[in-house]
Amino acid sequence: MATTEEFEAAAARAQQLPSKPSNMVLLQLYALYKQASEGDVSGDRPGGFDFKGIAKYDAWAELSGKSQDDARQEYVKLVNSLFEQCA
Repeated sequence: MATTEEFEAAAARAQQLPSKPSNMVLLQLYALYKQASEGDVSGDRPGGFDFKGIAKYDAWAELSGKSQDDARQEYVKLVNSLFEQCA
């Protein structure tokens, strides 16, 4: 399992990626980060023409039920793999 310190370090590293990942990867990073830091999605799903908000909400909602520890581990693994791809 990834520790809180490893998770926070990965979050800081994610801001320094040499190239911008695809939108799907960005949504995955967002959802894993939110699940790891806050747990299951809460609040109402955005509506109307807030397509970005809807996509982010839906990506996070897909992880409902995943433990924060598992999400933290997956987030760290994903960030590390993104840096490996850039090397």
